[in-house]
Amino acid sequence: MQKIPFNKPYMTGKETQYIAEAVGRGHISGDGFFTKQCHAFFEKKYNFLKTLLTTSCTDALEMTALLLDLKPNDEVIMPSYTFVSTANAFVLRGAKIVFADSLPDHPNIDPDKIEALITPKTKAIVVVHYAGNACDMGKINALARKHNLAVVEDAAQAVDSFYKGKPLGACGDLSAFSFHETKNIISGEGGMLVINDSRFAKRAEIIREKGTNRSAFFRGEVDKYGWVELGSSFLPSDIIAAFLFAQLENLDTIQARRKQIWQTYFDQLQPLAQKEHFTIPPIHDFATNNGHLFSVVCNNATDRENLINHLRSKNIHAVFHYLSLHKSPFYSPFHDGRELPNSDHFSDCLVRLPLYYELSEYEQNFIIGEIKAFFGK
Repeated sequence: MQKIPFNKPYMTGKETQYIAEAVGRGHISGDGFFTKQCHAFFEKKYNFLKTLLTTSCTDALEMTALLLDLKPNDEVIMPSYTFVSTANAFVLRGAKIVFADSLPDHPNIDPDKIEALITPKTKAIVVVHYAGNACDMGKINALARKHNLAVVEDAAQAVDSFYKGKPLGACGDLSAFSFHETKNIISGEGGMLVINDSRFAKRAEIIREKGTNRSAFFRGEVDKYGWVELGSSFLPSDIIAAFLFAQLENLDTIQARRKQIWQTYFDQLQPLAQKEHFTIPPIHDFATNNGHLFSVVCNNATDRENLINHLRSKNIHAVFHYLSLHKSPFYSPFHDGRELPNSDHFSDCLVRLPLYYELSEYEQNFIIGEIKAFFGK
């Protein structure tokens, strides 16, 4: 069997055509024709108040920290089981990260563990919709209202997924998406900030434009522009937006195929889960599945390591995922010492299987067969 990669970027066919068109239009810096097309797509399809493409999801998260005016020693609650960007964005502003544990059966933040972590210094709750599956936003938003806190959605994996019919990214005050090549919809690198609270709309433009009111100037709203607050250069080239727009035009097709692959994994591997060889994180009643990733959670770290090694011996590239940030070399000295056993369990035991648009039926059946063979030993 030829090597089956963990991920393979999918090209819809019009990416290079649109890139050439962007070049032909004579505007390949930020906020060109295709950037505006992408903004309009998301705002219309998902009813987001305002969207701004960024160079990465990390940059979009850093913009949320600037928009919330976080100061040194302000506290931000987030899950420990997440990518480092989720925390870095707020640590860069001097905030203290207060890590919460995951649910017992799913990597998402446990909403019932949040309130005990809130102090007078808490300014925001950051949720991560792991695998594109919604956190319990009803509980989380109720807590935020009760304690007057902002809610930020790290929706890096959550394009075209929903909480009780509401698009993820529209449930908090601010949200961040990723279009990295490992995501469902891609532009190589790239991200997007979504603003759902009108208070942040104008400032978001300013922060994204190096702290200037340049966007307002080009709209004719001011007769000159200058440096008006803290910011940075978060705009992607219109070349990146051109690539992204070709993907967005095919979103429904891409999503259908990815969900089909996910469902095949689930149907074929569920019998092994019922025999308690591993668990499969559930999709809760309030959430939808966007086919971003498929994972199994082994019973222990040894099983996980052996399974990954077995698959790699068969030229199948399966991977583990995040390491708990509260135990990271950088941030563990600042953690308050609480044990977060569920987060650690996912760090030790979760395995992600190959899932990409062009994964063939034959390849997927081969992967499934090797997993069955491993646990049949």
